[in-house]
Amino acid sequence: MKHASGPNQIKTDTLPARTSIGTGQLALDDTDYDERATMRAWESFLADEPKCARDPVQVRTLIHDSWYRSATGGINAQSIEAPLSSDRDEIEYLTRTNAELLSAAQRSFASLGQLLDGTGAMLVLADSDGVLIDAIGDKKTLHDGMDIHLAIGGKWNEDAVGTNGIGTALWTGKPIFVHAAEHFCAGIKSWTCAGAPIRDPLDGKIIGVVDLSGYSPIFRPHNTALVAATARQIEKALAEQQQEQRTRLLEAFISSAPSYRSKDGLVIMDHRGRAIFCNNVPDGETTEMRDGPMEPGRGRWLMNLPPSGSEDELAKALPPHLRSCHITPLKLDGNLRGAALVFPSGPAISSVAVIDREVNRHLQTATKMIVGESEVLLAAVDIASRVARSGSVTSLLIEGETGVGKELFARLVHAGSRRSASDPFIAINCGAITKELFGSELFGHVAGAFTGASREGKPGVFELANGGVLSLDEIGELPLEIQPFLLRILEERVVHRIGDSRGRPVDVRLIASTNRDLKQEVAAGRFRSDLYYRIGAVSIQVPPLRDRGEDVLLLTEHFNRQIAAAASEDPLEFSHDALDALLAYRWPGNVRELKNLIERLHVLARGRNVGLRDLPKEITTPVTERTNIPVDHAAAGTEQLGSTLVDAERQAMKNALAAEGGNLSRVARRLGISRPTLYRKLDQYGIRRGFV
Repeated sequence: MKHASGPNQIKTDTLPARTSIGTGQLALDDTDYDERATMRAWESFLADEPKCARDPVQVRTLIHDSWYRSATGGINAQSIEAPLSSDRDEIEYLTRTNAELLSAAQRSFASLGQLLDGTGAMLVLADSDGVLIDAIGDKKTLHDGMDIHLAIGGKWNEDAVGTNGIGTALWTGKPIFVHAAEHFCAGIKSWTCAGAPIRDPLDGKIIGVVDLSGYSPIFRPHNTALVAATARQIEKALAEQQQEQRTRLLEAFISSAPSYRSKDGLVIMDHRGRAIFCNNVPDGETTEMRDGPMEPGRGRWLMNLPPSGSEDELAKALPPHLRSCHITPLKLDGNLRGAALVFPSGPAISSVAVIDREVNRHLQTATKMIVGESEVLLAAVDIASRVARSGSVTSLLIEGETGVGKELFARLVHAGSRRSASDPFIAINCGAITKELFGSELFGHVAGAFTGASREGKPGVFELANGGVLSLDEIGELPLEIQPFLLRILEERVVHRIGDSRGRPVDVRLIASTNRDLKQEVAAGRFRSDLYYRIGAVSIQVPPLRDRGEDVLLLTEHFNRQIAAAASEDPLEFSHDALDALLAYRWPGNVRELKNLIERLHVLARGRNVGLRDLPKEITTPVTERTNIPVDHAAAGTEQLGSTLVDAERQAMKNALAAEGGNLSRVARRLGISRPTLYRKLDQYGIRRGFV
């Protein structure tokens, strides 16, 4: 560093305009850094942020862009420190989840730590969210760093504290430095820092940042080169750790699978569910696992490994496109550290047929729960069954009035989707959640994410439904501001808890149901069109009970026997007039209203026989106002009508039977009566069905 004429002026032209550092690019303007000019630029930016967005102020482009992100992200420019978590449980969780990164950095930090004592500099390690997990260096600087929370537990991503060496390196993915007044927050402008991202050697994702920080006099242009070199050393140590684990997992597989044949396909996964070894994988599976940096599929995330590590739990966690394989847990030192997927070369040992039989059994059981024989209902059941068997339909919309039984259709789809009886079915009513709690219920939260958040954190319903079905009832009640987050999860299949930048992959089939017309909600601006088209690509219209004809009688018998069995009583006996009244009623509350009526009759009916007097007035009124039964006079024209109404009715039935060839369904429609009424009348008049 060279001092120019001004006390706050630093020459940065000792490096070329663009210097390659490892795999990243360090961009430097070939100009002098001027403290006062940078402060004036910062003040001007804050005074007229919209104008400055169009007309960059006199700072490096990298810094200007970061200032703009900080300002538009709501960062307080007068802040004096970063957020800090001092909770012991949270620090322990950070240490545990970043154990591999800490282990890989141990050698580099140990060697550099001794050299930094007395230099005024400190070296810190942050995770992928910019939270500090280790710090070494000059003791006084480490102590002073506490004043701005540059210590373990401090959160230094741009979303938390604006422009800084750690957060901006995370954002850009490149080695960078941020010096003094270039920081966005006033409280850290006396510091200088240089950060370099650390990438996972397996999949190239950024998993952390190494940063050199101290008061501004420690600035040297080559500080960035130092942290970039340190990051490369940590990546090299990570690669060595991964190679050792790969070898040990292969050895564990060989010792546990003596029947494995070389012509079988094999994938070894690490404890994060990523492929670390692929050999002879079938074409269909290889397509699913490409994009790895080395061999096909290597580094690709495949699935979440359950904590228990049992073969049953692993089999349940398999995504649909991997169900044809055998999965074996791989343990190292007694702990689950990976799994092996074997794709048999011959069908003889495939478990697909067994899974299909189980699915069909579950599907048949769920179908029996939907009572009815009407054409409109059976059409809806057929669509639901086909969706259930399809692995490609990940979201479904069920529409229908309140009380038609939409949840039964959701459970039918779940039954046809699941691989075992324990696959989760999570149902949540969007109309029963307050607006403030929607995000927490759907996505979950980490400890202390907001006032009132649980100390341990909480998974959302997407995580709870992982591997199964999530049913969102009354999705039309979903707040407009939450809808983009739901759409993102459906597109990316990854959920982020509130307060946590770490994504959690989820394998969930979403079933949304509503009693609203979502097309009208979209037109009114209350529901996003992109979300509607995402969930409504396949939809089921559950018919109202009034359109299901004699399903009313089947449901009446079903609920009658079900309630009687639960109470250890005999079923009720319904008179013909009572059944006619139930058939004629419009049922605005649909199946739910009918079930509630049967439950009430079991309690309040006078005896076990139910007549018109036992039914509510709104059900019996249409029947008592009926004066006669329609008769097809054209069909009766060839015979002499009797002198009484009874004779006329008998003759009309005979004529209708002759005209319809004995088909009772068409006879009932011809006469304008229900089939149960027709049966009763035929029995009353002693008319045989085959009469012509």
